[in-house]
Amino acid sequence: MGKRKTQRKNAAMLDSDDENCSVSSSSTMVSDRMSVAGTEEVELNKDSLLDEAVDALYEKRGSTREKALAEIIEAFNCNLQHQFVEKKFATLLHQCLNSIKKGSSKEISFASHTIGLLALTVGPGDNAREILEESIIPLSQALKSGSESSKTASLLECLAIITFVGGTDPEQTEKSMQIMWQLVHPKLGSNVVSVKPSAAVITAVVSAWSFLLTTTDGWKLSPKLWQESIAYLSSLLDKDDRSVRIAAGEGLAVIFEMGSLEKFAAEVKGSSDGSVPEGNKSKEGFSYIQGLKGKILNQVRDLSAEAAGKGSAKKDLNNQRNLFKDVLEFLEDGYSPETSTKIGGDALQTSSWSQLIQLNFLRRFLAGGFTKHMQENQFLQDVFGFTPKKRNLIGGEHISNGEKRMYKSPNSALNKARTQLLNKKRMLSAGRNIGHYAVNGGDEDS
Repeated sequence: MGKRKTQRKNAAMLDSDDENCSVSSSSTMVSDRMSVAGTEEVELNKDSLLDEAVDALYEKRGSTREKALAEIIEAFNCNLQHQFVEKKFATLLHQCLNSIKKGSSKEISFASHTIGLLALTVGPGDNAREILEESIIPLSQALKSGSESSKTASLLECLAIITFVGGTDPEQTEKSMQIMWQLVHPKLGSNVVSVKPSAAVITAVVSAWSFLLTTTDGWKLSPKLWQESIAYLSSLLDKDDRSVRIAAGEGLAVIFEMGSLEKFAAEVKGSSDGSVPEGNKSKEGFSYIQGLKGKILNQVRDLSAEAAGKGSAKKDLNNQRNLFKDVLEFLEDGYSPETSTKIGGDALQTSSWSQLIQLNFLRRFLAGGFTKHMQENQFLQDVFGFTPKKRNLIGGEHISNGEKRMYKSPNSALNKARTQLLNKKRMLSAGRNIGHYAVNGGDEDS
């Protein structure tokens, strides 16, 4: 497939000043231990605060655990907690899993998000595999146990992230995708009652499912799965909820980019060579797929030019139009969308649907911590082939614009430390001068 001739710039321009890493929250973590040598530096004593937060996860009061999880999330967003994770990896993971098993919806959402951040922090390897293996059953059970949209979305995001990082073989990824898919296509038994999922849950399922689809070899997935997923995503394009339509459009874009629809159609056509009646069924299947492709093309064309309706948000409508214009151009001309997202002073570029959907999903998950992770998380840099230039360094560590303002402030810990050091130097210098004059005076008297 080709690439778009005219590049569309991503509207989101991300700076280093993350919303969740405010100056006030950073200043409260400044340690009493300060050193000013060579490049002036302030050591932030964050491990002790994180230790206290992890200890609070053992408390019986749910609100205490919720507050502790919120503090852990903020700390993991603001900085990559590698040293802390080395010491408390297992403890944090298992306490979060306990919260998922017995906590309130809010606690479950926070614990799920924390596990996702933990996986992104440790990166691929034994720890990430352990997170996936230990978490998949509790997450699956929690997804079945309730229907609150925010909780379900957090659980789905967590499952997607830990599979993205820790899934080392296709079977693990497909298993996670099946768990997601069953929320909108449950396997009904004699004692199972189908509950219609909300628009928010459908959007979360399709987004997480599409995110994992970008990591798979679509040619190895079963034709039955493709037929079911393509038909379902096509039906979602007719739904009233705009977020559902957008999520479905992204999922279909990945499927078309992988060539999966053509592959499925070719398989069906190839199986129609026999002379038995099954050949007629295969021909019908091939005609169905071709018809479905034409239907999707018409749906995409209509959504790319949808008129504004009463009460519709202009921003959401523009997002829909832009997405489906890109999908339409891809289907008709084979051009993938190219985007450029500013991160600090660097540009992160994407040139495929898979990259774009991975970027959007991770940006939504990390929220205010996205810039920090893209600047310092080696795993995410490898995923996108992104190499940031080293700017704003203090003591060899990257600092945000907010932190720079903190350090420049006359009330900052750094400036206070500088003042104390200069005063100390003046006192020592004055003491030496007094001693020098006293010695000289003694010599003169003698």
